[in-house]
Amino acid sequence: MNTKLVILVVFITCSLTPWVGMVFADTLTPEDFHETSWSKTIDFFDYARNHASAHNMTPPSSDVHAYTQLTYINVGALQVLSWGLCNITTGETTLTIPTQTTLMHFTTQNESRHVITASSFMMLLAFNDTAQSSYPGSPDVNDTLYASFSLGYNLSEMFPGSKFPELTCTSSYIPLTYSDDLLNWHWGMKYTNLTAFWWRIYIDPANPHYEIAFPVGMAVYDELTFTYNLTISPETHTAMLTENHIIGRVRDLWRFHWTLIPPHLTGLHYNGTGCYLLDDSFVSDETVYAYLTAQNIGMSVIDFQTTFLGDHETQSQSSDGQNVTDNDVDVSDSFVSTCTDAGEKVVNASFGAKETYNLFNYTLDSNETIYQTYDAVTMTCRIGGYAHNPIFARHLSFMRFFPLFVAHLYEPLYNRAKTYFKDMTRADYFYSISYPTYSGYRVEHDPTYTVYYSGEVIPEFPTQILFAVTLTLATLAVFLGKRMRLRKRSTAEKL
Repeated sequence: MNTKLVILVVFITCSLTPWVGMVFADTLTPEDFHETSWSKTIDFFDYARNHASAHNMTPPSSDVHAYTQLTYINVGALQVLSWGLCNITTGETTLTIPTQTTLMHFTTQNESRHVITASSFMMLLAFNDTAQSSYPGSPDVNDTLYASFSLGYNLSEMFPGSKFPELTCTSSYIPLTYSDDLLNWHWGMKYTNLTAFWWRIYIDPANPHYEIAFPVGMAVYDELTFTYNLTISPETHTAMLTENHIIGRVRDLWRFHWTLIPPHLTGLHYNGTGCYLLDDSFVSDETVYAYLTAQNIGMSVIDFQTTFLGDHETQSQSSDGQNVTDNDVDVSDSFVSTCTDAGEKVVNASFGAKETYNLFNYTLDSNETIYQTYDAVTMTCRIGGYAHNPIFARHLSFMRFFPLFVAHLYEPLYNRAKTYFKDMTRADYFYSISYPTYSGYRVEHDPTYTVYYSGEVIPEFPTQILFAVTLTLATLAVFLGKRMRLRKRSTAEKL
Protein backbone atom coordinates (compact mmCIF):
# COMPACT_ATOMS: atom_id res chain seq x y z
CA MET A 1 0.00 0.00 0.00
CA ASN A 2 2.78 2.48 0.89
CA THR A 3 4.67 1.76 -2.36
CA LYS A 4 1.65 2.72 -4.45
CA LEU A 5 1.22 5.85 -2.38
CA VAL A 6 4.85 6.86 -2.90
CA ILE A 7 4.60 6.31 -6.65
CA LEU A 8 1.38 8.33 -6.80
CA VAL A 9 2.81 11.25 -4.84
CA VAL A 10 6.03 11.32 -6.87
CA PHE A 11 4.15 11.07 -10.16
CA ILE A 12 1.71 13.86 -9.33
CA THR A 13 4.45 16.14 -8.05
CA CYS A 14 6.84 15.43 -10.90
CA SER A 15 4.13 16.03 -13.47
CA LEU A 16 4.58 19.71 -12.64
CA THR A 17 8.25 19.73 -13.64
CA PRO A 18 9.56 20.59 -17.10
CA TRP A 19 11.42 17.32 -17.65
CA VAL A 20 8.38 15.03 -17.37
CA GLY A 21 7.44 15.88 -20.95
CA MET A 22 10.58 14.12 -22.15
CA VAL A 23 9.28 10.82 -20.84
CA PHE A 24 5.52 10.85 -21.16
CA ALA A 25 4.50 13.31 -23.86
CA ASP A 26 4.04 12.24 -27.48
CA THR A 27 1.59 14.89 -28.61
CA LEU A 28 1.92 18.64 -28.96
CA THR A 29 -0.59 21.11 -27.56
CA PRO A 30 -0.66 24.91 -27.28
CA GLU A 31 -0.38 24.58 -23.49
CA ASP A 32 3.06 22.99 -23.89
CA PHE A 33 4.49 26.33 -24.93
CA HIS A 34 3.74 27.82 -21.51
CA GLU A 35 6.13 25.35 -19.85
CA THR A 36 9.74 26.18 -18.99
CA SER A 37 11.16 23.31 -21.05
CA TRP A 38 10.38 19.91 -22.49
CA SER A 39 11.53 17.42 -25.06
CA LYS A 40 9.36 15.02 -27.03
CA THR A 41 9.02 13.06 -30.25
CA ILE A 42 5.96 13.71 -32.40
CA ASP A 43 4.65 12.81 -35.83
CA PHE A 44 4.93 16.25 -37.36
CA PHE A 45 2.54 15.49 -40.21
CA ASP A 46 -0.08 14.13 -37.81
CA TYR A 47 0.20 17.40 -35.93
CA ALA A 48 -0.18 19.30 -39.21
CA ARG A 49 -3.18 17.17 -40.20
CA ASN A 50 -4.92 17.83 -36.90
CA HIS A 51 -4.27 21.56 -37.25
CA ALA A 52 -5.50 21.58 -40.87
CA SER A 53 -8.67 19.74 -39.90
CA ALA A 54 -9.43 22.26 -37.16
CA HIS A 55 -8.82 25.27 -39.43
CA ASN A 56 -10.29 24.13 -42.77
CA MET A 57 -6.86 23.83 -44.39
CA THR A 58 -5.47 21.28 -46.85
CA PRO A 59 -3.71 18.60 -44.77
CA PRO A 60 -0.69 16.47 -45.73
CA SER A 61 -1.48 13.09 -47.27
CA SER A 62 -2.67 10.57 -44.69
CA ASP A 63 0.03 8.02 -45.59
CA VAL A 64 2.95 10.39 -44.97
CA HIS A 65 4.55 10.62 -41.53
CA ALA A 66 7.48 12.69 -40.33
CA TYR A 67 8.82 11.66 -36.94
CA THR A 68 10.61 14.59 -35.35
CA GLN A 69 12.34 15.37 -32.09
CA LEU A 70 11.38 18.67 -30.46
CA THR A 71 13.22 20.48 -27.68
CA TYR A 72 11.72 23.60 -26.16
CA ILE A 73 13.21 26.21 -23.80
CA ASN A 74 11.19 29.13 -22.46
CA VAL A 75 13.17 31.35 -20.10
CA GLY A 76 12.19 34.94 -19.43
CA ALA A 77 12.07 36.86 -22.71
CA LEU A 78 13.54 34.06 -24.84
CA GLN A 79 11.90 31.03 -26.46
CA VAL A 80 13.93 28.37 -28.30
CA LEU A 81 12.43 25.48 -30.27
CA SER A 82 14.86 22.95 -31.72
CA TRP A 83 13.46 20.65 -34.42
CA GLY A 84 15.22 17.50 -35.65
CA LEU A 85 13.86 15.12 -38.30
CA CYS A 86 14.19 11.43 -37.39
CA ASN A 87 12.69 9.92 -40.54
CA ILE A 88 9.92 10.24 -43.11
CA THR A 89 7.65 7.34 -44.03
CA THR A 90 5.56 7.22 -47.20
CA GLY A 91 3.62 4.01 -47.60
CA GLU A 92 6.22 1.27 -47.24
CA THR A 93 9.19 3.60 -47.78
CA THR A 94 11.14 4.97 -44.83
CA LEU A 95 13.73 7.67 -45.40
CA THR A 96 16.25 9.20 -43.04
CA ILE A 97 16.85 12.83 -44.02
CA PRO A 98 18.91 14.53 -41.29
CA THR A 99 17.50 18.02 -41.02
CA GLN A 100 17.86 20.37 -38.08
CA THR A 101 16.19 23.73 -37.46
CA THR A 102 16.42 25.97 -34.40
CA LEU A 103 13.77 28.67 -33.99
CA MET A 104 14.31 31.51 -31.53
CA HIS A 105 11.73 34.11 -30.52
CA PHE A 106 12.68 37.23 -28.59
CA THR A 107 12.29 40.98 -28.58
CA THR A 108 15.10 43.27 -29.67
CA GLN A 109 17.16 45.14 -27.08
CA ASN A 110 16.22 48.74 -27.84
CA GLU A 111 12.91 48.84 -29.67
CA SER A 112 11.44 45.61 -28.24
CA ARG A 113 10.39 44.40 -31.67
CA HIS A 114 9.33 40.75 -31.80
CA VAL A 115 11.72 38.66 -33.88
CA ILE A 116 11.81 35.06 -35.09
CA THR A 117 15.15 33.65 -36.27
CA ALA A 118 15.63 30.22 -37.80
CA SER A 119 18.93 28.42 -38.41
CA SER A 120 18.63 25.30 -40.55
CA PHE A 121 21.01 22.51 -41.54
CA MET A 122 20.05 21.35 -45.03
CA MET A 123 22.54 18.71 -46.11
CA LEU A 124 26.08 17.43 -46.42
CA LEU A 125 27.71 18.43 -49.70
CA ALA A 126 30.84 16.67 -50.95
CA PHE A 127 32.84 18.62 -53.51
CA ASN A 128 35.82 18.41 -55.82
CA ASP A 129 37.66 21.64 -56.57
CA THR A 130 38.13 21.91 -60.33
CA ALA A 131 40.78 23.94 -62.15
CA GLN A 132 38.07 26.56 -62.75
CA SER A 133 37.04 26.78 -59.10
CA SER A 134 36.05 30.30 -58.11
CA TYR A 135 36.70 29.74 -54.40
CA PRO A 136 39.24 26.98 -53.70
CA GLY A 137 38.41 24.95 -50.60
CA SER A 138 34.69 25.70 -50.86
CA PRO A 139 31.91 24.40 -53.16
CA ASP A 140 30.94 26.79 -55.96
CA VAL A 141 29.24 26.74 -59.35
CA ASN A 142 32.44 25.65 -61.13
CA ASP A 143 33.12 22.64 -58.89
CA THR A 144 31.90 19.04 -59.05
CA LEU A 145 29.31 18.77 -56.29
CA TYR A 146 27.60 15.78 -54.65
CA ALA A 147 24.56 16.37 -52.43
CA SER A 148 24.53 13.68 -49.76
CA PHE A 149 21.16 12.46 -48.49
CA SER A 150 18.57 9.78 -49.21
CA LEU A 151 15.74 10.27 -51.67
CA GLY A 152 14.38 6.74 -51.39
CA TYR A 153 16.05 5.35 -54.50
CA ASN A 154 15.68 1.57 -54.87
CA LEU A 155 18.85 -0.07 -56.23
CA SER A 156 17.68 -3.68 -56.07
CA GLU A 157 16.34 -3.68 -59.63
CA MET A 158 19.52 -2.10 -60.99
CA PHE A 159 21.90 -4.46 -59.22
CA PRO A 160 20.13 -7.81 -58.69
CA GLY A 161 21.90 -9.98 -56.16
CA SER A 162 23.97 -7.15 -54.69
CA LYS A 163 23.77 -6.23 -51.03
CA PHE A 164 23.30 -2.65 -49.92
CA PRO A 165 22.68 -1.22 -46.45
CA GLU A 166 19.27 -0.14 -45.24
CA LEU A 167 18.33 3.44 -46.03
CA THR A 168 17.13 3.95 -42.47
CA CYS A 169 19.56 4.53 -39.65
CA THR A 170 19.34 4.84 -35.90
CA SER A 171 18.49 8.31 -34.65
CA SER A 172 18.83 9.06 -30.96
CA TYR A 173 18.25 12.09 -28.77
CA ILE A 174 20.88 13.62 -26.50
CA PRO A 175 18.80 14.54 -23.41
CA LEU A 176 18.16 18.14 -22.50
CA THR A 177 20.14 19.24 -19.45
CA TYR A 178 20.43 22.64 -17.82
CA SER A 179 22.13 24.50 -14.98
CA ASP A 180 20.39 25.32 -11.71
CA ASP A 181 20.06 28.98 -12.68
CA LEU A 182 18.50 28.06 -16.09
CA LEU A 183 21.18 30.02 -17.95
CA ASN A 184 23.03 27.11 -19.57
CA TRP A 185 21.32 24.42 -21.66
CA HIS A 186 22.60 21.43 -23.61
CA TRP A 187 20.87 18.99 -25.96
CA GLY A 188 21.40 17.27 -29.29
CA MET A 189 20.58 14.58 -31.80
CA LYS A 190 22.66 11.78 -33.28
CA TYR A 191 22.23 9.75 -36.48
CA THR A 192 24.18 6.47 -36.37
CA ASN A 193 25.12 4.38 -39.43
CA LEU A 194 23.72 7.05 -41.73
CA THR A 195 23.31 5.83 -45.32
CA ALA A 196 23.03 8.58 -47.93
CA PHE A 197 23.11 8.72 -51.71
CA TRP A 198 25.43 11.10 -53.51
CA TRP A 199 23.59 13.07 -56.20
CA ARG A 200 25.37 15.23 -58.76
CA ILE A 201 24.02 18.71 -58.07
CA TYR A 202 24.36 22.05 -59.91
CA ILE A 203 23.97 25.34 -58.05
CA ASP A 204 24.08 27.86 -60.89
CA PRO A 205 21.20 30.24 -59.98
CA ALA A 206 20.27 30.39 -63.67
CA ASN A 207 19.77 26.62 -63.85
CA PRO A 208 19.71 24.92 -60.42
CA HIS A 209 19.13 21.17 -60.73
CA TYR A 210 20.45 17.73 -59.95
CA GLU A 211 20.87 14.54 -61.97
CA ILE A 212 17.72 12.75 -60.96
CA ALA A 213 18.21 9.73 -63.24
CA PHE A 214 20.59 7.88 -60.95
CA PRO A 215 22.80 8.62 -57.94
CA VAL A 216 26.53 8.60 -58.59
CA GLY A 217 27.31 7.02 -55.24
CA MET A 218 26.20 5.94 -51.82
CA ALA A 219 28.03 6.43 -48.52
CA VAL A 220 27.65 5.07 -45.01
CA TYR A 221 28.77 7.52 -42.31
CA ASP A 222 29.53 6.27 -38.80
CA GLU A 223 27.45 9.12 -37.45
CA LEU A 224 26.13 12.61 -38.01
CA THR A 225 25.71 14.37 -34.68
CA PHE A 226 24.43 17.81 -33.74
CA THR A 227 24.88 19.10 -30.21
CA TYR A 228 23.68 22.49 -29.02
CA ASN A 229 24.85 24.65 -26.12
CA LEU A 230 22.75 27.67 -25.19
CA THR A 231 24.24 30.25 -22.83
CA ILE A 232 22.01 33.10 -21.68
CA SER A 233 23.55 36.30 -20.29
CA PRO A 234 20.94 38.47 -18.52
CA GLU A 235 23.48 41.21 -17.83
CA THR A 236 24.26 41.79 -21.51
CA HIS A 237 20.84 40.70 -22.81
CA THR A 238 22.44 38.19 -25.18
CA ALA A 239 21.98 34.49 -25.77
CA MET A 240 24.74 32.48 -27.46
CA LEU A 241 23.93 29.25 -29.28
CA THR A 242 26.90 27.05 -30.19
CA GLU A 243 26.22 24.26 -32.69
CA ASN A 244 28.68 21.40 -32.81
CA HIS A 245 28.82 19.36 -36.04
CA ILE A 246 30.29 15.87 -35.97
CA ILE A 247 30.53 14.17 -39.34
CA GLY A 248 31.57 10.58 -38.67
CA ARG A 249 34.06 8.81 -40.92
CA VAL A 250 32.85 7.27 -44.17
CA ARG A 251 32.86 3.54 -43.51
CA ASP A 252 31.67 2.42 -46.95
CA LEU A 253 31.39 4.14 -50.33
CA TRP A 254 29.81 2.78 -53.50
CA ARG A 255 30.52 4.52 -56.82
CA PHE A 256 28.22 3.83 -59.76
CA HIS A 257 29.17 4.24 -63.43
CA TRP A 258 27.09 4.41 -66.60
CA THR A 259 28.46 3.33 -69.95
CA LEU A 260 26.44 4.34 -73.00
CA ILE A 261 27.85 1.91 -75.59
CA PRO A 262 26.68 -0.65 -74.74
CA PRO A 263 24.25 0.69 -72.09
CA HIS A 264 25.48 -0.77 -68.83
CA LEU A 265 25.59 0.12 -65.15
CA THR A 266 28.49 -0.96 -62.97
CA GLY A 267 29.73 -0.16 -59.52
CA LEU A 268 32.62 -0.41 -57.08
CA HIS A 269 32.55 -0.71 -53.31
CA TYR A 270 35.26 0.93 -51.21
CA ASN A 271 35.74 0.33 -47.50
CA GLY A 272 38.54 0.34 -44.95
CA THR A 273 40.20 -2.77 -46.39
CA GLY A 274 40.11 -2.12 -50.14
CA CYS A 275 38.05 -1.93 -53.32
CA TYR A 276 35.56 -4.59 -54.41
CA LEU A 277 33.01 -5.30 -57.11
CA LEU A 278 29.38 -5.35 -56.07
CA ASP A 279 29.54 -9.14 -55.70
CA ASP A 280 32.38 -8.64 -53.16
CA SER A 281 35.11 -9.75 -55.60
CA PHE A 282 38.42 -8.14 -54.66
CA VAL A 283 39.70 -5.46 -57.05
CA SER A 284 42.52 -3.64 -55.27
CA ASP A 285 43.77 -2.55 -51.86
CA GLU A 286 42.73 1.07 -52.45
CA THR A 287 40.68 1.96 -49.37
CA VAL A 288 37.81 4.41 -49.22
CA TYR A 289 40.14 6.93 -47.56
CA ALA A 290 42.81 6.56 -50.25
CA TYR A 291 40.14 6.87 -52.94
CA LEU A 292 38.62 10.09 -51.52
CA THR A 293 42.12 11.55 -51.13
CA ALA A 294 43.03 10.66 -54.74
CA GLN A 295 39.78 12.23 -55.98
CA ASN A 296 40.46 15.39 -53.94
CA ILE A 297 37.04 15.21 -52.28
CA GLY A 298 36.23 17.76 -49.59
CA MET A 299 33.14 17.88 -47.38
CA SER A 300 30.87 20.75 -46.41
CA VAL A 301 27.60 21.45 -44.64
CA ILE A 302 24.94 23.68 -46.18
CA ASP A 303 22.90 25.85 -43.81
CA PHE A 304 20.65 28.83 -44.11
CA GLN A 305 19.62 31.60 -41.77
CA THR A 306 16.37 33.52 -41.89
CA THR A 307 14.98 36.32 -39.70
CA PHE A 308 11.67 38.13 -39.81
CA LEU A 309 9.83 40.83 -37.91
CA GLY A 310 6.31 42.10 -38.19
CA ASP A 311 6.94 45.60 -39.52
CA HIS A 312 10.57 45.71 -40.66
CA GLU A 313 12.96 43.99 -43.04
CA THR A 314 16.45 42.82 -42.15
CA GLN A 315 19.86 43.18 -43.73
CA SER A 316 22.92 40.96 -43.25
CA GLN A 317 26.53 42.06 -43.61
CA SER A 318 29.97 40.62 -43.07
CA SER A 319 32.28 42.17 -40.49
CA ASP A 320 33.82 44.41 -43.19
CA GLY A 321 30.42 45.67 -44.38
CA GLN A 322 29.78 43.43 -47.43
CA ASN A 323 26.18 42.51 -48.17
CA VAL A 324 26.04 38.69 -47.84
CA THR A 325 22.45 38.13 -48.94
CA ASP A 326 22.52 36.35 -52.31
CA ASN A 327 26.24 36.96 -52.56
CA ASP A 328 29.45 34.89 -52.45
CA VAL A 329 31.45 36.28 -49.53
CA ASP A 330 34.25 34.60 -47.58
CA VAL A 331 33.43 34.94 -43.87
CA SER A 332 35.81 32.26 -42.58
CA ASP A 333 37.62 34.49 -40.09
CA SER A 334 34.78 36.87 -39.24
CA PHE A 335 31.04 36.99 -38.60
CA VAL A 336 27.76 37.86 -40.29
CA SER A 337 25.63 40.44 -38.52
CA THR A 338 21.88 40.68 -39.16
CA CYS A 339 20.17 43.94 -38.23
CA THR A 340 16.79 45.50 -38.79
CA ASP A 341 16.52 48.05 -41.59
CA ALA A 342 16.59 50.61 -38.78
CA GLY A 343 20.05 49.40 -37.78
CA GLU A 344 19.14 47.50 -34.60
CA LYS A 345 21.15 44.34 -33.87
CA VAL A 346 19.28 41.05 -34.13
CA VAL A 347 21.69 38.13 -34.51
CA ASN A 348 25.38 37.45 -35.18
CA ALA A 349 26.71 34.27 -36.74
CA SER A 350 30.34 34.00 -35.69
CA PHE A 351 32.63 31.82 -37.79
CA GLY A 352 35.88 33.46 -36.79
CA ALA A 353 35.28 32.31 -33.20
CA LYS A 354 36.14 28.80 -34.39
CA GLU A 355 38.08 29.10 -37.65
CA THR A 356 39.47 25.56 -37.45
CA TYR A 357 38.07 22.05 -37.41
CA ASN A 358 39.40 18.80 -36.00
CA LEU A 359 40.08 15.88 -38.35
CA PHE A 360 40.59 12.39 -36.91
CA ASN A 361 42.77 10.21 -39.18
CA TYR A 362 41.26 6.74 -38.82
CA THR A 363 44.03 5.15 -40.89
CA LEU A 364 46.68 6.24 -38.39
CA ASP A 365 44.53 5.96 -35.25
CA SER A 366 41.56 3.58 -35.40
CA ASN A 367 40.47 4.73 -31.92
CA GLU A 368 39.98 8.28 -33.24
CA THR A 369 41.54 9.90 -30.19
CA ILE A 370 44.23 11.92 -31.98
CA TYR A 371 43.30 14.72 -34.35
CA GLN A 372 44.88 17.36 -36.54
CA THR A 373 43.57 20.88 -36.90
CA TYR A 374 42.84 22.54 -40.26
CA ASP A 375 41.27 25.81 -41.37
CA ALA A 376 37.59 25.70 -42.21
CA VAL A 377 36.31 27.76 -45.15
CA THR A 378 32.96 29.48 -44.66
CA MET A 379 31.25 31.18 -47.60
CA THR A 380 27.86 32.77 -48.01
CA CYS A 381 26.27 31.73 -51.31
CA ARG A 382 24.00 32.94 -54.04
CA ILE A 383 20.57 31.85 -52.88
CA GLY A 384 18.95 30.69 -56.12
CA GLY A 385 21.30 27.77 -56.68
CA TYR A 386 20.00 26.14 -53.51
CA ALA A 387 16.58 27.66 -52.81
CA HIS A 388 15.26 26.85 -56.30
CA ASN A 389 16.93 23.45 -56.57
CA PRO A 390 14.34 20.64 -56.84
CA ILE A 391 16.53 18.38 -54.72
CA PHE A 392 15.05 20.18 -51.70
CA ALA A 393 11.45 19.32 -52.60
CA ARG A 394 11.09 16.97 -49.62
CA HIS A 395 12.54 19.59 -47.27
CA LEU A 396 9.97 22.11 -48.44
CA SER A 397 7.14 19.61 -48.00
CA PHE A 398 7.45 19.89 -44.24
CA MET A 399 9.06 23.34 -43.89
CA ARG A 400 5.83 24.89 -45.14
CA PHE A 401 4.23 23.72 -41.89
CA PHE A 402 6.82 25.41 -39.65
CA PRO A 403 4.54 28.46 -39.25
CA LEU A 404 2.39 26.26 -36.99
CA PHE A 405 5.20 26.48 -34.45
CA VAL A 406 5.48 30.23 -34.93
CA ALA A 407 1.79 30.54 -34.12
CA HIS A 408 2.61 29.14 -30.66
CA LEU A 409 5.76 31.21 -30.17
CA TYR A 410 4.23 34.52 -31.25
CA GLU A 411 0.94 34.38 -33.15
CA PRO A 412 1.13 37.88 -34.77
CA LEU A 413 4.11 36.66 -36.85
CA TYR A 414 2.24 33.61 -38.18
CA ASN A 415 1.36 35.12 -41.57
CA ARG A 416 4.89 36.47 -41.94
CA ALA A 417 6.26 33.01 -41.20
CA LYS A 418 4.11 31.44 -43.93
CA THR A 419 5.82 33.66 -46.49
CA TYR A 420 9.35 33.03 -45.24
CA PHE A 421 9.18 29.26 -44.80
CA LYS A 422 7.33 28.68 -48.06
CA ASP A 423 9.99 30.54 -50.05
CA MET A 424 13.62 29.88 -49.12
CA THR A 425 14.73 32.80 -51.29
CA ARG A 426 13.56 34.99 -48.40
CA ALA A 427 16.49 33.71 -46.32
CA ASP A 428 18.97 36.20 -44.90
CA TYR A 429 21.66 34.09 -46.52
CA PHE A 430 22.71 30.55 -47.39
CA TYR A 431 26.20 29.51 -46.40
CA SER A 432 28.57 26.58 -46.64
CA ILE A 433 31.06 25.53 -43.96
CA SER A 434 33.72 23.52 -45.75
CA TYR A 435 36.39 21.05 -44.72
CA PRO A 436 38.75 20.86 -47.72
CA THR A 437 41.21 18.44 -46.07
CA TYR A 438 38.94 15.46 -45.57
CA SER A 439 39.74 11.91 -46.88
CA GLY A 440 36.48 10.62 -45.40
CA TYR A 441 37.64 10.99 -41.81
CA ARG A 442 35.70 12.21 -38.75
CA VAL A 443 35.18 16.00 -38.61
CA GLU A 444 34.30 18.11 -35.56
CA HIS A 445 33.45 21.80 -35.77
CA ASP A 446 31.26 24.31 -33.91
CA PRO A 447 30.16 27.73 -35.24
CA THR A 448 28.43 30.13 -32.83
CA TYR A 449 25.26 32.25 -33.08
CA THR A 450 24.44 35.15 -30.76
CA VAL A 451 21.03 36.83 -30.51
CA TYR A 452 20.39 40.20 -28.91
CA TYR A 453 17.20 40.30 -26.87
CA SER A 454 15.51 42.47 -24.24
CA GLY A 455 14.20 41.46 -20.85
CA GLU A 456 15.47 39.69 -17.78
CA VAL A 457 15.63 35.94 -17.26
CA ILE A 458 12.85 35.05 -14.84
CA PRO A 459 12.52 31.34 -14.05
CA GLU A 460 8.87 30.31 -14.26
CA PHE A 461 9.18 27.74 -11.53
CA PRO A 462 11.70 27.15 -8.71
CA THR A 463 12.84 23.68 -9.74
CA GLN A 464 15.30 23.18 -6.87
CA ILE A 465 12.59 23.82 -4.30
CA LEU A 466 10.28 21.52 -6.24
CA PHE A 467 12.73 18.63 -6.06
CA ALA A 468 13.10 19.20 -2.32
CA VAL A 469 9.32 19.22 -1.91
CA THR A 470 9.08 16.04 -3.97
CA LEU A 471 11.59 14.27 -1.74
CA THR A 472 9.83 15.51 1.39
CA LEU A 473 6.43 14.35 0.17
CA ALA A 474 7.80 10.97 -0.85
CA THR A 475 9.40 10.53 2.60
CA LEU A 476 6.17 11.62 4.27
CA ALA A 477 4.23 9.09 2.20
CA VAL A 478 6.52 6.29 3.35
CA PHE A 479 6.17 7.42 6.98
CA LEU A 480 2.36 7.61 6.75
CA GLY A 481 2.27 4.22 5.09
CA LYS A 482 4.18 2.68 7.98
CA ARG A 483 1.95 4.42 10.54
CA MET A 484 -1.16 3.04 8.77
CA ARG A 485 0.22 -0.52 8.83
CA LEU A 486 1.14 -0.27 12.52
CA ARG A 487 -2.29 1.11 13.36
CA LYS A 488 -4.02 -1.70 11.48
CA ARG A 489 -1.82 -4.28 13.19
CA SER A 490 -2.58 -2.78 16.64
CA THR A 491 -6.31 -2.79 15.90
CA ALA A 492 -6.17 -6.41 14.78
CA GLU A 493 -4.33 -7.44 17.94
CA LYS A 494 -6.96 -5.76 20.12
CA LEU A 495 -9.71 -7.62 18.30
